[in-house]
Amino acid sequence: MTRLGIAISLDRCTGCHTCSMACKMQNNVPMGMMWNRVVVEGCESEVQAQGAYPNLTRTYVPVACQHCENPACQRVCPTGATYKDGKGRVEIDYDKCIGCRMCMAACPYNARSFNWEEPKRDPDFNYGDSRVPVRPRGVAEKCTLCKERTDAGDVPMCVRSCPAEARVFGDLDDPNSEVSRRIKEKDAHVLLPEQGTRPQVHYHN
Repeated sequence: MTRLGIAISLDRCTGCHTCSMACKMQNNVPMGMMWNRVVVEGCESEVQAQGAYPNLTRTYVPVACQHCENPACQRVCPTGATYKDGKGRVEIDYDKCIGCRMCMAACPYNARSFNWEEPKRDPDFNYGDSRVPVRPRGVAEKCTLCKERTDAGDVPMCVRSCPAEARVFGDLDDPNSEVSRRIKEKDAHVLLPEQGTRPQVHYHN
């Protein structure tokens, strides 16, 4: 079996948002929508920090689809549009999606967006991977772990582009993979474990 996942170092993440922008460009994500966002741990605003001057700290937490083993979004999808593929990724069949947004309500990570825009890809602007499907208006969409890239043996664009090398990608079912070793050695954790979704994205210091 193959179960793809990511380990993210919170100590290395500088909050530069390169992952967010690279994801947006790779996947032709519409304006006003993000599949990959960066939030500040324990703060309501990006500008806040923890502690008192001059001893201030700020921890950035990149959040996207967690590609859960037990995805809440899949359980509530009435058409089967949301599914787990053979590599453990949570994907969306856009032809089956009816835009009911039940998956958005069920996701505890707020990882999905609704596409209000008409589909378009500017042929005169090198924006997005031509292998990535143009999503129709009226469907839910989210991080796919860069399915087109990872199917070809590459890594997700957020991993490739991170200047701090905060992300490691690989097969969680392979105990010798770098991502599996990182999770074990760093005692990594997942977001909202009480939800029982068993995310395949792990975080560590």
